[in-house]
Amino acid sequence: MAEEIKNEVTAGNANFIHDFIDEDIAKGGQFEGKTVHTRFPPEPNGYIHIGHAKAVCINFGTAEKYNGMCNLRMDDTNPSKEDVEYVDAIKEDIKWLGFTWDDRFYYASQYFQKMYDSAVELIKKGLAYVCQLSADEMRKYRGDLSTPATSPYRDRPVEESLDLFERMKNGEFKDGEMTLRAKIDLASGNFNMRDPVIYRINRVTHHRTGDEWCIYPMYDFAHPIEDAMEKITHSLCSLEFEDHRPLYDWVINNVSLPAKPRQIEFARLGINNTVMSKRKLRTLVEEGYVNGWDDPRMPTICGLRRRGYTPKSIRNFCERIGVSKVNSIVDYGFLEYCLREDLNENARRIMTVLNPIKLIITNYPEGKSETFTVENNPNRPEDGEREITFTRECYIEAEDFMETPAKKYFRLYPGNEVRLKSAYVVKCTGCKKDENGNVTEVYAEYDPETRGGNTPDGRKIKATIHWVDANNCADAEVRLYDNLFTVPDPDVGDRNFLDYLNPNSLEIKKNCKTEKSVEGMTAPASFQFMRLGYFCLDIVDSTPEHLVFNRSVSLKGSYKPEK
Repeated sequence: MAEEIKNEVTAGNANFIHDFIDEDIAKGGQFEGKTVHTRFPPEPNGYIHIGHAKAVCINFGTAEKYNGMCNLRMDDTNPSKEDVEYVDAIKEDIKWLGFTWDDRFYYASQYFQKMYDSAVELIKKGLAYVCQLSADEMRKYRGDLSTPATSPYRDRPVEESLDLFERMKNGEFKDGEMTLRAKIDLASGNFNMRDPVIYRINRVTHHRTGDEWCIYPMYDFAHPIEDAMEKITHSLCSLEFEDHRPLYDWVINNVSLPAKPRQIEFARLGINNTVMSKRKLRTLVEEGYVNGWDDPRMPTICGLRRRGYTPKSIRNFCERIGVSKVNSIVDYGFLEYCLREDLNENARRIMTVLNPIKLIITNYPEGKSETFTVENNPNRPEDGEREITFTRECYIEAEDFMETPAKKYFRLYPGNEVRLKSAYVVKCTGCKKDENGNVTEVYAEYDPETRGGNTPDGRKIKATIHWVDANNCADAEVRLYDNLFTVPDPDVGDRNFLDYLNPNSLEIKKNCKTEKSVEGMTAPASFQFMRLGYFCLDIVDSTPEHLVFNRSVSLKGSYKPEK
């Protein structure tokens, strides 16, 4: 899978990151003779989403471009929200996207001892000290652009800080009672450099190390050490870490490490009509607003996969939006466009009726059945053909009949002719209603000279409708998805994103009829339901006895690509 996708999707067009790497290679220095080595370091506190997919493609794609390497590393330095479930899911999602890390799979936690030793090294150099300010006090003494920060513990003797830090590690103090701070510059205009906290006490059982540690490093301290220990050459991260780069470099330059990586920042992916904060996605899951992390309405990779998105469509999307230094919002419709483009080329065509009403061909012989051979996909002749049967009774969409037609309505109404896709031209002769006036059956006569939908006499038929053989079809449940939120930007300002949940984001239709040919196929097989959209078999709920389809995307969207 990984090799197939790599061959189909270019591993990243040139961008400013590659320009920087080209410069580093050309000038030599610390990168001379080194293989380009990147990493993707997700925090295992939730499932990765479409925003992470961009970072995955940038990191792994950059390594592919330079015939280099990319590590997968779990940034498990905050055990309060982390779980093995998320580790396994992240690995599965990245493999599904078509990337591999070979044997280069790491945990930040495997460097905990090195991080502790590095903190001790900084204390001994007079570059770190134990501080007893509470979080509130630290904010109070942080200063502003014209006032330096202060700390009454900054000049604490080295030996005293060494003793207190060891006692912190040994569990002698309460959570929050003490921190270890880097000793940098209390007057810096970059507040990340105003003696940042690099270790805190946090009595939480870690999913890998158990209760071995009760102190944990802060990300800004841990991250450069992890990168250096793995001999990463280029640490590619999102733009919010740009202001943290001086601290990254400070750690690299003041701790004894085997490598000196270069941090380069890029704009993270913003996309409308959804939220991509893990905290907010967790809220949707844990409070039951969606049916799990893999709910097809979620922007998670597993949710998109279940909805019918393909690895190629997501990688194409990430490549086409490009790599920028400026944050922007991408239209969700472009993601749908990339999927529609892929499925149009590769999805099998079938006929399915979502709101069935019976059509009876009154002049077709009772008991007769005939077969039509049709292409599975006109764009892929290699996918072959399938057979569909036709008998006296069919199912059609209820909306394809109107007893009193509206203006410019060309489908079935008394006296009008339509083409049944790949079968015959039929002329509506009437309908049957129940006591409430609801149409229960539609009647028509077929023209036996129009087999295959042809009209030898040249008469024009203005409408073609889809159908399924009522005597040879399969029952199905179909789930129609819409945006999870009613506004494009549910996550801006002081909005409560939950106030904008779309109550109509899921519609379930249970009495659908589809071609018998889908029986025996396994999820996540994708199809174009003619005239209706692209659908896939649900990978969780669909069984041979109970077919469940998810609508992946409509046939057409509002997004128009630039010429």
